[in-house]
Amino acid sequence: MKILVVEDEKKIAKFIKRGLEDEGYEVEVACDGEEGHQKVLMGSFGIIILDLMLTNRGGLTFLEEMRGKRILTPVLVVSGRNKVEDIVAGLDAGADDYLKKPFAITELIARVKALQRRAGRDRGAKIFFGDLCLDPVKHRVWLNEKEIEFTGKEYELLEYLVRHQNQVVSRNMIADAIWEGGFDTFTNIIDVYVNYLRKKIDKGRDRKFIHTVRGQGYIFKDEG
Repeated sequence: MKILVVEDEKKIAKFIKRGLEDEGYEVEVACDGEEGHQKVLMGSFGIIILDLMLTNRGGLTFLEEMRGKRILTPVLVVSGRNKVEDIVAGLDAGADDYLKKPFAITELIARVKALQRRAGRDRGAKIFFGDLCLDPVKHRVWLNEKEIEFTGKEYELLEYLVRHQNQVVSRNMIADAIWEGGFDTFTNIIDVYVNYLRKKIDKGRDRKFIHTVRGQGYIFKDEG
């Protein structure tokens, strides 16, 4: 697998590149956002490792433009920004995972392998549940035949809930499935993303899809 590292701090870029190459990955490095953007458009990468504080094109802009062009390559953000709102902003822009600096190279490699496993899954045909239709290949969603826009992480959470319909799922189960265990502040982030989903698929409906099970987590079912 070829990995693109977009990082303008040369020591960090070299550290990441050497660690990944020791694991057998082929690695290219872009030293700013514009160079990274051009490499994404011209090349084929299995995973992108992206810093947010970039010159010439910020990391969030980089992500939003990628996803706007329907480029679905998994992205691991590495950033010194570690507040919940920073993590949510990165995931909202289209990141698949978020690793806070400083980090051990072993953790970065574990995150890369987790993304690699997820990207390689056979997701199969469209999923139908009540008035919902999900396309697991293109990450598109329709409610009552009207398409609704979702960020990458919103889509992953929705698909997980739909695939576990009528089952109670805890926050830990969601964190393990969607973020491979994740961050110290994951409980807050999961609640934030559940609220995002509710605004998009439950708002204005008498019969809700997402229900809170006090002290346990959530259940996805098509009833009031």
